[in-house]
Parts: sequence; structure tokens; C-alpha cells
Amino acid sequence: VQLQACGGGLVQTGGSLRLRCAAPRAIFSVFRDYDMGWYRQAPGKQREFVAGITNGGRTTYADSAKDRFTISRDNSRRTVSLQMRNLKADDTAVYYCNAVVDQTASWGQGTEVTVSS
Repeated sequence: VQLQACGGGLVQTGGSLRLRCAAPRAIFSVFRDYDMGWYRQAPGKQREFVAGITNGGRTTYADSAKDRFTISRDNSRRTVSLQMRNLKADDTAVYYCNAVVDQTASWGQGTEVTVSS
């Protein structure tokens, strides 16, 4: 495991969670060079993109995440976060963080989010 994701849990519909992903210094010594992202995989479904933030700070979101989720990064702490608001049952999934540099991707172990109605 290289990237370490945390912050998942059980939340009711309409609630909020903040996911965080940490990149160990030994592996990601120049964290600021990486494009970072969050993906998710619901039971029985393909892994899908949720949100991304480039090394320059430009953000992109899946349509399902727009206006509800916010991705941010802290290069000094080598972390990327995903603030999720107004959660819906469809947001239930395992969330993975992703780091890309020079077209090489690294993944974390995932953190599970369950939204109950």
C-alpha cells in the first residue's frame, strides 16, 4: 500500500464526510508534482472517477460530484482531501485516492463510505 486513505464511515442521507489521503514521504518525495484524484467503486460496478486536482491546483469533477464534493490538496502535508456534502445512497462505495506523475499511477487501499437512507 502506498497511498493511505481514511475518513470513510456510515452516514445518513444528507450528511457529510471528509476523506483524506496521505502520501508517504519515502515514496512521494515530490508530492507537488503529482496530479491527484479520487475514484470510487460501488458493489458490482466499475471503478469511476469522482474528482481530480492537478499539480497546478486545477480541479475537475464527475457530474455526480459537482456542487456537492470539493477536492483540495496540501502539498506541505502531502495530502489530498475530498469534502463530501449532501450525501446520497448512490454515493455508497469504496473510495480510492490516486496519484499520477509521468503517466504512472499509484493507488491507495480505499476507504468505505456507506450512506443510509
